[in-house]
Amino acid sequence: MEEFWIALREYTFLQHALLAGILASIAAGLAGTYVVVKRISLISGGIAHAILGGLGVAYYYGVDPTKGAIVSALVAAVIIGLVSLRARQHEDTIISALWAVGMAIGVLFIARTPGYNVDLMTFLFGNILMVSTGDLAMIAALDGLIVLVVVAFYKEFLALAFDEEHARLRGLPVEILYLVLLMLIALTVVILIKIVGLILVIALLTLPPAIACRRASSIAKMMVSAICLSLIFNTTGLALSYQLDLPTGATIVIIAGIAYMLSLALDRAKESKVFGRLRRTL
Repeated sequence: MEEFWIALREYTFLQHALLAGILASIAAGLAGTYVVVKRISLISGGIAHAILGGLGVAYYYGVDPTKGAIVSALVAAVIIGLVSLRARQHEDTIISALWAVGMAIGVLFIARTPGYNVDLMTFLFGNILMVSTGDLAMIAALDGLIVLVVVAFYKEFLALAFDEEHARLRGLPVEILYLVLLMLIALTVVILIKIVGLILVIALLTLPPAIACRRASSIAKMMVSAICLSLIFNTTGLALSYQLDLPTGATIVIIAGIAYMLSLALDRAKESKVFGRLRRTL
């Protein structure tokens, strides 16, 4: 690890990568908390994979792929959100269909695009080491928007996440809030794609909040814990991948997965001890 910290002082691309990981952790911790609490990982996955359609169209017409990703993510969030609200009995089937159709559109447009664009692979598998100054500005702007909306609608999102029916009785615009929440998740997915890629994005969106959920006593504490865990996973994965010459996105996700399994094992061990004490008492 010492080699990484030495290189960090010398190479700008590593500094950009570390800063991108810090910024991405903020978005992932905030949006991921709602994904885990409201149990909408399938919807988030549908949004993430539908983005490929926007990327393919952007490449075909020579437009900045990040703009295509943002537009397609927001459109997918609205479509999937409306489908989820209006057709709950077939929710999983319809979301899976939109997931597949979005990817199919992307594949068709990519196939018709002349040549081979390396940038496309960074969107599919992530490459935090190629984050530019422009990318950092975009991530920071999206981060700021996500933080602003979460702070402004914290109580409303809280009611929506835990008791949707009670929120309706209070007169809250549940459907609008739900769509806004999905759009926040969509923007977070766009940010995380730069870090771990489209294929692994759901893992980084859900694993840190899932670990935090098992110990936090409130949504606010869960968000803070999820942000800290995301930051640890991103930084550790970046350092380890640089040291061992491994793909950064996959390394980050593996570290997060190991941490989640250890968290489950620790909780199971604690439960076993408590159960054993109760048995001895009885």
